[in-house]
Amino acid sequence: MPGVHITDIEAAINYWREKKPSPDGVTLAPELRALAEVYALLVFYREDEADVTGFPLAAMTAWRAWYDTTADTPCIAICSTSQGDELCKGCGRTFEEVQLWPEMSPVAKRGTWRRITQEATAWRFGRYADRALENRDQPAGGALNS
Repeated sequence: MPGVHITDIEAAINYWREKKPSPDGVTLAPELRALAEVYALLVFYREDEADVTGFPLAAMTAWRAWYDTTADTPCIAICSTSQGDELCKGCGRTFEEVQLWPEMSPVAKRGTWRRITQEATAWRFGRYADRALENRDQPAGGALNS
């Protein structure tokens, strides 16, 4: 079962800190409290991922709200898997990930994003980085977002 990586929880926390700043420097918004609890447990137990089966509903709701602000797909409309490559030179996803992307859960998608970002070998991270930024602003489900 895929888990939510601690870096995604940190990103969601930062999103909510900006969206709902503390009015007094002490009080946290409910979304922040929910995510902070999960984050604290990961730090305490020295874990990198939180299992989604034990993720509190309030924290998952806050994480999903952050997730909805991220790019849906790493696609940059240069797909080499359609030419027989097992790993797309454009986005870095495997053939299977490209094919199953619409059915993948947000947690699974973020796991793929994390892997391709760490590898940073796909064209989206080099010579076509500007194209990746352009595609980020395209509507979900469009021709460029497969």
